Amino acid sequence: MKKADLVAKMAVAAGITKVQAEKALNGFIAETTAAIKAGDKVTLVGFGTFSSVTRKARTGRNPQTGKAIKIAAKTSGKFTPGKALKDLKAKAAAKPAKKK
Repeated sequence: MKKADLVAKMAVAAGITKVQAEKALNGFIAETTAAIKAGDKVTLVGFGTFSSVTRKARTGRNPQTGKAIKIAAKTSGKFTPGKALKDLKAKAAAKPAKKK
């Protein structure tokens, strides 16, 4: 699903225009990004949690030459699915394959 598809479905579900739905989605993305950059967590009960993760600096290897290289510390965003999404995945895996 692309962003435009999500905006269209949000507009139908909420009974608003696509322009309003896109503004709402863009606002959610902007505020979630700002909160994660500030070091806060964004928790949506039943859906999941957005947080930041910091990886330490470490030494890696160049796969072509085998030479040791320094990898800098990095902070990135992380999403941890909530119980509802985890259960959804388990239910999808439990379904038998359809026959042709």
